[in-house]
This record gives sequence, structure tokens and C-alpha cells, in this order.
Amino acid sequence: MIHIGLKTDPINTRYSFDWLFDLLQDEGVKYVQLGTFFELYSLDDDYFISLKQKAEARNLKIKSVFTAHRELGGFFYGDLHMEKVARKNYERLIHVASLLEVDYCGSNPGSVYRDKIQLKDQSIACYLSHLKELTHLAFEKKLKGLTIEPMSCAAEPPTFPEEIDRMIGSLSDYRKANKDTAPVYLCGDISHGYADGDKNIIYSNKLLFEHGMKYMAEFHFKNTDSIYHKTFGFSAAEQKNGIVDLKDLIGSIRTRKQDFPVKEVVGYLELNGPKVGRDYSDATLAKTLKTSLRMIKKTFTEGIPVVEDY
Repeated sequence: MIHIGLKTDPINTRYSFDWLFDLLQDEGVKYVQLGTFFELYSLDDDYFISLKQKAEARNLKIKSVFTAHRELGGFFYGDLHMEKVARKNYERLIHVASLLEVDYCGSNPGSVYRDKIQLKDQSIACYLSHLKELTHLAFEKKLKGLTIEPMSCAAEPPTFPEEIDRMIGSLSDYRKANKDTAPVYLCGDISHGYADGDKNIIYSNKLLFEHGMKYMAEFHFKNTDSIYHKTFGFSAAEQKNGIVDLKDLIGSIRTRKQDFPVKEVVGYLELNGPKVGRDYSDATLAKTLKTSLRMIKKTFTEGIPVVEDY
């Protein structure tokens, strides 16, 4: 069953969670993916217990925690100091996820420095080694799984189908040999495709999304242009300029719904929103979110069942 939710990124520094949770309640959108923010890794546990209670008071469910700033990429830099911090913060993120009693906790793996691209294979190995160890912690904290997000460039694996298969395959093999581990799934993104340095489309966003479905427990909704350069929402004007066809997405999900490895999958609208820190733009965030959420809900309820538990 496909549920619809929202990732919280666009409120950072400009609106409270109370404001956002009220908006979601009004819009009939139950599921929340908590996007990370800079203070998250240092806040006391009580903050997250209170946040969970605020969501529950509005009949909302914080179901996932996911990075917003590529801040756990230290496994890819070939620097032990950065690697140490990435590990420490990933452990803290898993603990935060357990306090919120979410199902999934995840991030994009990280990015190799462009000037040190020769370290890519070594960096992937470093990341996988840490993530395998972290699956034990996720199991201990009673998470249903960790998630990783395929990206849109050669420096940010996994991007190519073979990278997705190889990385998930390595993690799956580890879990088969270690039962006290949580599984690792994908958090897909319908806007992520791969264009090379000459802007040639090598793998379309649709191809990569469909390839990842067999590993996918959650995904991100957002629109994009023909070379995956800009991302935006699903207003009427944005749909004219974008390449993500919601009805086509429904068709893919309907055709391949048996591929998903979990029974319930949430697609979260993931937008940056309008320019931050301007009186004329911050005030438009509610309209921006409502417009895209309503279009997604309308399209999905016309095409496939969407659970509404309230």
C-alpha cells in the first residue's frame, strides 16, 4: 500500500513543527519524514520525545528520519577525522530515530571529492563497512531498517543500476550471515536520473526508480527538468516545465507493486520551498506545500488505493 507524506526540510529556520503539523492535519496527510537540521545531533533526548507527542496529538506519524544536508558523507573523503565524525553522527541519528519510534532512518551515502575521484571504490568500501556495523545498532534500537538514497552523479554512489545492485547486495549478504542486524533498503527519488558531463541522459529517472523498486521501502516525490538540474513541485505551472508525470508514476507502481520488499511504502514530498529569509517568499510556503500535496493526493487517489487512517 502506498501512503503519502511530507519531508520536513522546508520549514527549517522559518516555521515551527507546530505550524507544519497543523498544516498536515488540515490537509489529511498523516506521515512525516523528519529531515535533519544542524541542531539535531546535539539536542537532548527530551526534545524528540516532545516532538513525537506533538505529532501524535494531531494524529500524525513520524515514520522516518532522513538527512537533509549530505552531512554524513565523511566516509567518502579519505580523511579519518571526517570518517570519525560521520560515524558518531550516524549513531546519534539512529538513536534519535529510536526515540521517535520511526520505522526507518537513512541518508544518501556520500560524495567522493571530484579531485580525488580515484578514491571512489575505496570510499564505497569504507562506507559499506561502517553501515554493516551500524545495522547491528539499528537492530538493537528496534528500527525496521536503514535506508540509502541513490543519487544523480558519478561522484555520489549509488547512481548506476550496477552500483545499486552491488551495494545493496553486499549489505544483504552481510545480513544473511548476521541475524542481529536490521535490513537496508532504498529511499528512492522519482526525480533522480543520471546525465553525464555533456548532459547526455545515460539513465532516466524513471529507469532508475523502477530498477530500485525491488529494494525500496520509501521514496521522495519531487519534480525536475530534462537534465535533473533543478527540482520543484507539482503546481500546474511546474508540471508544464517538469518531466515527472504523476500518472505515469502510478502506472509504474501499479504494474510493479509486487516488487516492493515491504508491505507499506511512503512517498514523501521533498521540497526546499521558496527562498529562505525573505518576507515575500517565506509567507508563500504554506501555499507551495498545499498545492503539491493536493495534486499528489488527487492523482494517487484517482489511480491506486491510498490508506487514510484518520
